[in-house]
Amino acid sequence: MKIDKNIKWMGAAIKEAQKALLIDEVPVGAVVVLNDRIIGRGHNKVISKKDPSSHAEIEAIRNATKRMQNYRLTGAEIYVTLEPCTMCYGAIVHSRISNIFFGASDQKSGVCGSCEDFRQKKYFNHKPIIQGQILASECSKLLKDFFREKRV
Repeated sequence: MKIDKNIKWMGAAIKEAQKALLIDEVPVGAVVVLNDRIIGRGHNKVISKKDPSSHAEIEAIRNATKRMQNYRLTGAEIYVTLEPCTMCYGAIVHSRISNIFFGASDQKSGVCGSCEDFRQKKYFNHKPIIQGQILASECSKLLKDFFREKRV
């Protein structure tokens, strides 16, 4: 039985999110995929790096561009467990990633349809294809469990 590629790669992003949990970061993970292989991995490191730009997507993009020796990731796809924010969407656009796949929607800062839909903005010179709700319940559960534990 062949596993759906979106399930496979989102599963890899979930593993990255679990790494964030281990260092007491908000459990968000991302992988950048090109030609059916992971070229970049990342998870939230905002607290541990003391860097507000160290979101999972940014970490994965930095990892991928370093590995590919190019700031352009044309043809690549990013899988992230939480809908990208403004900063991360900007990095995705500037790196020319072709597709965004995300798990849980982000009602507080998501710009792929939740709070805002950046696909509709005319000022972006690159428009990645976006698909959400991939393993959404699993991705959402990681976040809900993390914040529930913090409130105890």
